[in-house]
Amino acid sequence: MTNMTGRGRGHMGGTAIMARCTTAMKAAILVPLLVAGLSSCGSKASNDTFDITAAPDVKTSTPARSRQLLVADPSALKALDSEQVLVRVSPSEIRYLSNSQWSDKLTRMVQAKLVETFENTGKLDGVGKPGQGLAIDYQLITDVRAFEIDTVGGDRGVVEISVKLLNDRNGSVKAQKVFSASQPASGTSNEAYIRAMDQAFARVSAEIVTWTLSLL
Repeated sequence: MTNMTGRGRGHMGGTAIMARCTTAMKAAILVPLLVAGLSSCGSKASNDTFDITAAPDVKTSTPARSRQLLVADPSALKALDSEQVLVRVSPSEIRYLSNSQWSDKLTRMVQAKLVETFENTGKLDGVGKPGQGLAIDYQLITDVRAFEIDTVGGDRGVVEISVKLLNDRNGSVKAQKVFSASQPASGTSNEAYIRAMDQAFARVSAEIVTWTLSLL
């Protein structure tokens, strides 16, 4: 009996040890996974998010027009059409600004700010984006060719947008033009780079709006 009891105790002690070991192993596995998950969440929140602003009040002597304008979805190369901020380090090489991102895809931001700038002039009966049910007279077709920090010729924000004004009634292009501007960065911080691009875009968007209104 004593021997059986001794074996029973030994068996129970081994089971307890195995249970403790299993619990320790699970904890050893779970802790690194938890830390990895927290690190991943931290990395997603590390990027500063930036927006571009609509041009300030555009001063134009063009009278108000009984026209409705559609600002079509802009086109752009894949490298530009994302939430990443592009930096040109050589004529043939581009990179992305670290720890920074746009608040939306670049082309959607450009489209939204152009619509806002047109609306702020109060010169049109209506202006909007596809799907908003406008009785369209004209379409503004845009292609974003550059929206970047250029470090080749000195740190500067560069924006270039090609524009076509399309008569929606007959499908003919009434006029087309390329608008561009550059703005030296006031420093080497991400904020200074974004500000330079924002100022360049403000000039380009104001010129686009003034030009378009003069043709309607």
